[in-house]
Amino acid sequence: MEERDVQLILKLVPHNRELKRLWDEHLEYEEKLEKYNKRRYFSTEDDIMRREIQKLKLAGRDRIEEILRKYRNS
Repeated sequence: MEERDVQLILKLVPHNRELKRLWDEHLEYEEKLEKYNKRRYFSTEDDIMRREIQKLKLAGRDRIEEILRKYRNS
């Protein structure tokens, strides 16, 4: 995520509960993915879980982008 987006998110988080929840989830997913990416080997279950986390993270990011777009346009 671009630095200007992060700065806008941090500015808006105290005023937008949904954005706060999405941002917290985004950070949590990033942390989990980082742990998976440090592994050399994945079990099939690990790979499935990693892919699911990636999907959730991307869906959340799309919603975050949608919220930011509204603030930029208003």
